[in-house]
Amino acid sequence: MRILYAIQGTGNGHASRALEVVPYLQKRAEVDILVSGYQCELKFPFEVKYKLYGLSFIFGKKGGIDLWETLKKTKFGKLWKEIKNLPVRDYDLIINDFEPVSAWACKLRNVPIISLSHQNAVADDKAPKYGSFKFERFILKYYAPAKIKFGFHFKTYSSATFLPIIRKEIRYKNVTKKSHYTVYLPAYGDKKLIKILSQFKKVKWEVFSKHTNQFQLHNNVVIRPIDGKEFIKSIASSKGVLCGAGFETPAEALFLGKKLMVVPMKNQYEQQCNALALKEMGVPVLKKFNKKQLPKIKKWLSSDKIVEVNYPDVTEDILDAITLPYYNETILPQIAME
Repeated sequence: MRILYAIQGTGNGHASRALEVVPYLQKRAEVDILVSGYQCELKFPFEVKYKLYGLSFIFGKKGGIDLWETLKKTKFGKLWKEIKNLPVRDYDLIINDFEPVSAWACKLRNVPIISLSHQNAVADDKAPKYGSFKFERFILKYYAPAKIKFGFHFKTYSSATFLPIIRKEIRYKNVTKKSHYTVYLPAYGDKKLIKILSQFKKVKWEVFSKHTNQFQLHNNVVIRPIDGKEFIKSIASSKGVLCGAGFETPAEALFLGKKLMVVPMKNQYEQQCNALALKEMGVPVLKKFNKKQLPKIKKWLSSDKIVEVNYPDVTEDILDAITLPYYNETILPQIAME
């Protein structure tokens, strides 16, 4: 059985999930990996067969997606060629984590595809929704289309929603509580972060930034380039985590039992929905990251409230349930012929 596992390369969340999903798939089948996009810093321990340009969103420095930069770097002609040339018919099963090239290649050729992503859970009718945002819902539906969809969320809102997959580096990490707070807000520039965080002079901040490639020290604020191992070390030993309202980082912080505060990206529907879900669970949410929010940050720093969650390791059960029908359909007839 041949499986194509396709990953969206905007951000590190999809890549983090792949670190757990791919090894389980490799036990059951021959697996090829596809990654499209160019905003992911994580390195894979397995070969990537297809590295495509795809369609990425570019993080800005003012709290949101840089739409102009995104448009400038979008190559629609190249995207169409990648969709047209991807040999999706060579595979028995295609699993897609919000990746547009393989999704559209399958749609245009009427090839079956299973979509397995956090975005599916956000789009679920029973999950929390933020405002009207009709255009954003349209993007969620058609960015990487599929008929068979399963999703991951902070809570199981429906039978098609699973709890987060926590990577082993986090699940089995020794957890301590030192004096620093770990910060990951990729949609904000370093100057903005330093300006706000330095207001709390007695607090040590470890900031992981997409906007630098060197270590910087600004009094009580440390700015570090993105490094997967160092980030895990920092978050596991932190006193708390201040991050965007993505999915994987907040889920990992909750799993580790860390005090959490999130700042959703501006005009990013998915993160606004995530923030609403987290708020319902008791996680403090900042609408923006500016001086007006200093009292809320101060209150969070002085609080000991931790939202408790239970995220068991059921990755193999999930993948077995999803792939078994295709495995039987492909393998059993071959065995019978032999």
